[in-house]
Amino acid sequence: MTLKLVIGNKNYSSWSMRPWLAMRASNIGFEEVFIPLYTEDPADKARIVSFTRSGKVPALIDGDVTVWDSLAIIEYLAERFPESRLWPEDRASRAHARSISAEMHSGFLPLRSECGMNLHRPIRAVALSADARANIARIEEIWTECRERYGRLGPFLFGAFGAADAMFAPVVHRFRTYAVEVAPAVRAYMDTMMALPAFDEWTKAGLAETLIIERIEAL
Repeated sequence: MTLKLVIGNKNYSSWSMRPWLAMRASNIGFEEVFIPLYTEDPADKARIVSFTRSGKVPALIDGDVTVWDSLAIIEYLAERFPESRLWPEDRASRAHARSISAEMHSGFLPLRSECGMNLHRPIRAVALSADARANIARIEEIWTECRERYGRLGPFLFGAFGAADAMFAPVVHRFRTYAVEVAPAVRAYMDTMMALPAFDEWTKAGLAETLIIERIEAL
């Protein structure tokens, strides 16, 4: 039975991007179910609820199993498709990858609120709060440490592309869109992510969308 991944707008939905990218980059087949977010049409909300009682996307449907929340979906995929190696095989490295993924999942709220994901937005810097700048510094620290420790294994955070890269993928867009100045090593990692075919596919599809969410466009 084909997996179904319910997602929102590619232009805006950072949470949808994470499991979508994890699946596409790992060659895990799925049917994409798109439901536009933040519309005034009650049918759109009803469609989401028909897939998951959380009323939020993304959601993964695998037969009679429904998984919602980006990180929970990625964990499920790692168990369901162990050959994808979404998490590092080494226990210590796997713990490291899970820790930074959970930190991304639960933190960095100032950066999220001040630099909403919006692929359509012209590239330009904005004035950021001290808290958002601290978020950026912490992300740079995470990426730099990973590249220093695991760079011999490949160009991604833990060598090969994996769950941690998927979890941080929307930040790559945020740093690019808001012209965030970063260290050369961080820029090199961003270039690696943006060159990933699945990342490019998501980006092009997001740029092709026409639905506008005014509250995000105002950022």
